[in-house]
Amino acid sequence: MNPNLDKLHPYPFEKLRALFAGVTPNPGLAPISLGIGEPKHPTPLFIEKALMHAVAGLSNYPSTVGGEPLRTAIAAWIERRYGVPGLDAATMVLPVNGSREALFAIAHAVVDASRAEPLVLCPNPFYQIYEGAAYLAGATPYFVNSEPARNFAPDYGAVPDAVWSRVQLLYVCSPGNPTGAVLGLDDWRALFDLSDRHGFVIASDECYSEIYTGATPPLGALEAAHELGRSRGDRPYANLVVFSSLSKRSNVPGMRSGFVAGDPAVLKKFLLYRTYCGGAMSPTVQAASIAAWGDESHVQDNRVLYKEKFHLITPLLREVMDVELPDAGFYLWADVRRSGLSDTDFARRLYAEYNVTVLPGSYLARDAHGTNPGRNRIRMALVAGVDEGLEAANRIVQFCRGLGTMHQPSAS
Repeated sequence: MNPNLDKLHPYPFEKLRALFAGVTPNPGLAPISLGIGEPKHPTPLFIEKALMHAVAGLSNYPSTVGGEPLRTAIAAWIERRYGVPGLDAATMVLPVNGSREALFAIAHAVVDASRAEPLVLCPNPFYQIYEGAAYLAGATPYFVNSEPARNFAPDYGAVPDAVWSRVQLLYVCSPGNPTGAVLGLDDWRALFDLSDRHGFVIASDECYSEIYTGATPPLGALEAAHELGRSRGDRPYANLVVFSSLSKRSNVPGMRSGFVAGDPAVLKKFLLYRTYCGGAMSPTVQAASIAAWGDESHVQDNRVLYKEKFHLITPLLREVMDVELPDAGFYLWADVRRSGLSDTDFARRLYAEYNVTVLPGSYLARDAHGTNPGRNRIRMALVAGVDEGLEAANRIVQFCRGLGTMHQPSAS
């Protein structure tokens, strides 16, 4: 067996099941889960109809590169959303079966394990796929801690030059999971300069880009590259590939539909890799995806629902824990030290006493550079309806007030 499999950590939800083992939650309260980031808003009817009307596509083998109509629809959406010049849909866009599998696969196409001690740079806390992809591609993950003082953006300036020289792939998550942090233009300028200097590929995970609380959409990597003059020339978007998905944007997590876009040189090699591993999207899903990428009204309606939940729930929780509105995404990243409990004890007791599930922040991060940046925090996914979200928030407030150990707000 591949010895690198032994380096993989249990997934956060496996750890959560172990944490809850032997616990019987309060039977007098209906269960509410804020643990898993699975959208619960209804799938738009027009997407369901497009899927059903294209069911005849199941009789055909799909091509790995995807159909021209879908690649064109994705390219058009990128151009509208980010204001970038026209992408070559044939060479700069590749449909994938959800961003998760593509984020994992890109490491296998990029990492040259024959080079001495290759590194894959990851944010910390992070989406665990990055770490697993690094190990199984024959590299070692190097974690860059998020900083509360930087609105939870990773402190890339703290990474030594000796580390950057070994980096072959940099995973960026903006908006961040779980922090909601969004990188600004200066952040991207610094990362592009480092990529130019050291030659690593940037994989920008942007699956939360369409859920945000403010008036301005989050800056995307392709958008930043264009503003910095990197969208033209012999190699447009050099060493940059962006990953996105319909799962959160359009409430279709079960459809497994996303894309990779950017540097045509990287995508050419990635397509070759994917041709062998069989990652082709069903023609039926392609048809429904074309419909989804072509409509913005359902995305706007979806965003309104999230904004309502955030603006109702956050003030309630702020009474008992340190938590603020995120820049984007659908998570609250809360500091629970005022409760006097660790993040794991908080999650276990809340589940036992109030039948509400949250995810301990330490499960989403690794000990790095002397600390675990997820410790003493919890992640709450505001994916359920408004009423259920408010009920969960009220239970959490009751739980915290009943502890009898509430401290003053701690410094973040």
